[in-house]
Amino acid sequence: MLSVRQEDLLIAIALAEFSYETEDVDPKLADHAWQLAADRLVSWDVTPREAVDNLEIGERS
Repeated sequence: MLSVRQEDLLIAIALAEFSYETEDVDPKLADHAWQLAADRLVSWDVTPREAVDNLEIGERS
């Protein structure tokens, strides 16, 4: 089961990805999604990279 922090970080990552994928289709929606993602990350005081590392997802470089 995910903690509230992990859920928020996962949502932030999904919103950031959604923002990236929709920026050419609907820039206004993409900006809104990015702002929502940033707000969640700021509330936990982490960067997007730290969020991914925290959740132990993706490839490590």
